[in-house]
Amino acid sequence: MKIKLDYGMSGIWVDIPKNNLVKVLKMKSSTPLQNPMEQVARALKTPIGSPPLEQIASGKKSACVVICDITRPVPNTILLPPILRTLEQSGIRHQQITILIATGIHRPNPGDELIGLVGEEIAANYRVVNHRARVREEQTYLGKTSRGTDVLIDSTYIDADLKITTGFIEPHLMAGFSGGRKLICPGIAALDTVKVMHSPQILEHPNAREGVIEGNPFHEEVLEITRMAGMDFMVNVALDENRNMVGVFAGDYLAAHLEGVRFVRDHVSDSIAEPVDIVVTTSAGAPLDATFYQSVKGMTAALPIVKQGGTIIIAAECNEGLGSPQFSQLVRETSHIEKFMENIMRDDYFVIDQWQFEEFAKVLRKATVMLYSDRLGESEIPKRLLTRIETVETGVQQALALHGADAKIAVIPKGPYVLSEVDCG
Repeated sequence: MKIKLDYGMSGIWVDIPKNNLVKVLKMKSSTPLQNPMEQVARALKTPIGSPPLEQIASGKKSACVVICDITRPVPNTILLPPILRTLEQSGIRHQQITILIATGIHRPNPGDELIGLVGEEIAANYRVVNHRARVREEQTYLGKTSRGTDVLIDSTYIDADLKITTGFIEPHLMAGFSGGRKLICPGIAALDTVKVMHSPQILEHPNAREGVIEGNPFHEEVLEITRMAGMDFMVNVALDENRNMVGVFAGDYLAAHLEGVRFVRDHVSDSIAEPVDIVVTTSAGAPLDATFYQSVKGMTAALPIVKQGGTIIIAAECNEGLGSPQFSQLVRETSHIEKFMENIMRDDYFVIDQWQFEEFAKVLRKATVMLYSDRLGESEIPKRLLTRIETVETGVQQALALHGADAKIAVIPKGPYVLSEVDCG
């Protein structure tokens, strides 16, 4: 059976044996919003759990609008114009509005990438800056959370009279769902804060995973950090499988985000009756599959539906390579997952991006991984971690040889954008 997988900019078609295929897990079909920019403008006037943005902005002298970085397909050119127009109509001069790119600890988005994020007109007329998590003097210390986390947040945001975040809501491998509070941490938090939030003490908790908010220590800690930093207004969207806007959730960062999560959960959830031997998945194509680092999200999204000892086959272009130098080094030099886990549990051990390798380790503790990428060099990922395959079909045949001719296969063409579950009902 021919199935199109999200891969790079254009996708790839693969042939999956029909007799083995249990299900192709997908988002539900939704009708894209008509005139989405008008829908955003309407949401600013009739928000969820909050006064209208114009009312909140009245009397403020400066504003900071936080946006996601290049790895997230947020329609900023639709979201930003109504927000900026509202701020200026409320009396905030455009010279006093800063657009802050929530890079987390990812690389900055300069030049053409920056223009691609916000559009030429906004880039030319507004101050647009990248968050730099490693530059301590650009952060403001806000104190400790009840769990003892030191909270340092970008001073550009903290110093603004009006604090606004944008983004989109999707399943997230640590936070349950993205959006809302996550734009603050890790989005514009200092490295010292991020490394605590991404520590094994949080990430090894069974509720720190896709689709779970209640009882999720990551979610709970980030909510507390957001309360400390402040967020006057948020604008999040939901996207369909073609990345069209299907929902706008604006207003109070708690009420609006929860309503968005309810909508997205219903929109992206799909299930199978029982775990399968083989899952074919992706990292959702560009821009998310630019690095192997990001492709881990496609693997963890498959964990709920793969059997213990099963195989995950992932297609990810990885046109920018493995990821950061530190993550790349972990990939190349880790010989034993057990030793890596022992290391990160030590108080005197820390490597930037170890948390994403830890998520990869979660995958390897349950399943064998096969990777299709036509851009990564053959020697870049050691064979002890995963198997490189020439085509997805080659991987399927190898997995069938391992698990038997009657092995069951599930396919997730959009990888982490689908909340894949086993139907326990």
